[in-house]
Amino acid sequence: MRAVVQRASSAHVVVDGAVVGALPRPGLVVLVGVTHGDNAGVAAALARRVHGLRILEGERSCADLDAPLLVVSQFTLYADTRKGRRPSWSAAAPGAVAEPLVEAFVAELRERGAHVETGVFGADMALTLTNDGPVTILLDSAG
Repeated sequence: MRAVVQRASSAHVVVDGAVVGALPRPGLVVLVGVTHGDNAGVAAALARRVHGLRILEGERSCADLDAPLLVVSQFTLYADTRKGRRPSWSAAAPGAVAEPLVEAFVAELRERGAHVETGVFGADMALTLTNDGPVTILLDSAG
């Protein structure tokens, strides 16, 4: 799994003209991608890393500050652009594999007491955020 984590002062995601998830106060926006071979253990471990990542005010984490998270599935994080001008999506897990793992990621965050808002898996989403800092971190499950 891979996550792009952005510190945000505000954020919301819209599907079909309606807001489906939003940060109620400053927190993190987390774009999550799933690849082949990922499993629920990988999802839980990555969620723990994100929740404890010390990139908020005063080098504190969401766990420290009870800061909210907005999680959005993002298969394009596994785009392969090494050849040609058109990305290949072959490294991204299919929806039937990825959706339960994104849900497991969210469930682990909630089990840790986090306030989590989400987008809609597989939907055409419009994500708006104000990146604070700006701070953007890439996390790979292997790292």
